[in-house]
Parts: sequence; C-alpha cells; structure tokens
Amino acid sequence: MNDLGAQLIPVLSDPVELTKRLIDIESPSHEEHAIATAIEAAVHEVARATAEIEVARFGNTVVARTHRNLGERVILAGHLDTVPLAGNTPHRVEGETLFGCGAVDMKSGLAVYLSAFARLAGHPGLNRDLTFIAYEGEEVATEFNGLGHLEKDHPEWLAGDLALLGEPTDGVIEAGCQGSIRVIATARGTRAHSARAWLGDNAAHKLAPIIAAVSNYAAREAVEVGGCVYREGLNVVRLSAGVANNTIPDAAECAINFRFAPDRTAQEALDHVYAVLGEHEGVEIAVDDVAPPAAPGLDTPIAHELVDSLGVEVRAKYGWTDVARFAAAGIPALNFGCGDPGFAHKPDEQCPLAQIEALAGSLDGFLIGE
Repeated sequence: MNDLGAQLIPVLSDPVELTKRLIDIESPSHEEHAIATAIEAAVHEVARATAEIEVARFGNTVVARTHRNLGERVILAGHLDTVPLAGNTPHRVEGETLFGCGAVDMKSGLAVYLSAFARLAGHPGLNRDLTFIAYEGEEVATEFNGLGHLEKDHPEWLAGDLALLGEPTDGVIEAGCQGSIRVIATARGTRAHSARAWLGDNAAHKLAPIIAAVSNYAAREAVEVGGCVYREGLNVVRLSAGVANNTIPDAAECAINFRFAPDRTAQEALDHVYAVLGEHEGVEIAVDDVAPPAAPGLDTPIAHELVDSLGVEVRAKYGWTDVARFAAAGIPALNFGCGDPGFAHKPDEQCPLAQIEALAGSLDGFLIGE
C-alpha cells in the first residue's frame, strides 16, 4: 500500500476528514494517478475486511462493487480531477467552513460516497448492493472522461437501479440535466486595407444575421419535465475575426451554445438550432459538440424512496453532468452533493463542514434505513 493510501484508511469512516485528505492529494485533470492509487489502496483494504467486494482499475478510474444479492443496486459516482490549482492547496478550515481546491467540485461529494461505501459495504443493515466509481478526466474534453470510457469499454460497471453523482448541489437533489449543443458559424471573405474596404469582402459582416437571430431568440423559460422545471438558452459564446485594426477580416467565426430541456432529443435540439440560425450566403455552420440531456429520473420506486428518505428539495439541474451517461443506459440518475456550486472552480472554493456531515447522514439513512 502506498503512503497516501495508508493515510486514507484511518479516516474512511469520517467524511469530513476524508474530504480534507482528498483535497490535499492534488489532482488537476490529467494528474489523477496519485489520488486514484490512494483510493484504490483504500478500497482494497475495505475488500480485505469485507467479503464479496470486487475492485478494479481502468487507467485512473477506480471502481468497486458489492455482491450481496440484495435485489437492487445503487451507484455512487464522483470524479477525481479538479480544475488547475490556484494556490488553494492544502486545505484550510476557517470557522465551520472547509476551503481548498475541489472542496465543492467535487472532493466533498466523492468523500461522502467513498466513506459510505467503506462503512456500509459489509453492514448487516445494507438494503441494496453498492457500486462505487471514482473516475478521471471530467473537467476536460469528453475524450478523457473516465466514466465515458467505462460506458464504452466496461458497461457492466454502470449497471444499476439508481445512480447518484456527487456534483455540488448545496445538499439538495438536482434531477436530470440540460443537453448542450455547440455549433460554429464560419464566414469567409477577402482581406483588404480598411481605407479601401471596397476592395475586400468583410467576413465579419456576414455573421451579422446569425448574431441577430441569436440575439432575438426567445428561449423557453419554464419547461416542465417529470415534475422539474428547466430553462433553455441560446447564446453566442465566442467571436473571432480580424488580424489588425486597419484590415478587413477575410475570416470570421462565431460559436453558439444551445442549452436545452430534456423534453427534446439531441437531434430535435440540433434541428431547432439550424432552423433558428437559417441559411446565409458565405456562412457555413458545423456541429462542434453535442451532449444529450437526461430526464429527471424521479418516476421509479427507488427514486421515490430516495426522495422520501432524504426529505430535501428536488429541483432541475441547469447545465450538463455525467448523469446523462446513466440516463442513456436507462438508469435513473440524480445529482446529489455538497456545497454551493457557485464556488466551484474559484480560488476560494469552499464547503460548509456541516453540509458534508448532513449529506453523509442522510445517505446512510437511505442505504441502511428500514
């Protein structure tokens, strides 16, 4: 066992202390080896003490599951990586608040889930089998996402009846997620000196009708799906044109992002974007990224039981999360984690200590309650 893994063992039963240790193992995207190795060692220690636990590692994604034949399976998943450090490690505590990189997104949620797995895998009162997933590469391009790799290469590890993802939700349940589409509108023209603009063809001007269509778009503001209300938005998120202040641009590019409610499929949403933007001479529109949405997943008995057991607010998730990967496999999936997501990725990232304890307690109540 490595030193970091050995340091995790004594605090597996304490989600607050475990959060502190995980923050101190720096793990910006593409640098998850140390934290994955530590968690793998800790989970193997749990497996040695508890029969019927299977552990595996794929790259820097660590997975473990019980095999107690309890009838249903709950998946507890969280990502290992953080955004780049901002001088915010190691952790510090001020009053009743824990500060540090990943305190919110999402080492507190990961710690709650790892602690629950470690404490409850062999508990006589456990009412459902557990799968624990700690995956790499969530904060970067989709190609690096460890959960995506499991989905493609080892889908058996995503099998279950309910999945919980430790995204920061301020201790409430955020159901489903928006879909996201990004398209790139590119215009070509002819470069010329701006003093003799008639000799050129301004590519930037060709994007004007595209930008106007987005600016004038009236997004749906209250879309009810499965008891949750979602909002949509179509926005220009990036513009690029020109090489100098006295030169007519011969190329211009505009990135447009559509966040859409889960009552649309990805294809329906894409068709809608094309219809809104229209066709314009000299402008090409290409799809840059498509992330399907996830329905709320609240309409199954196990999801109803979770909501009743936790007794917390349930609301729609704005933004895209990996719950969509579970939803695509037909598994109800909910976002449930610690801390205000508004602090995610900030230098002063922080999480109330009491919320970590409360989340752990409520999860215990669901997993070993009567």
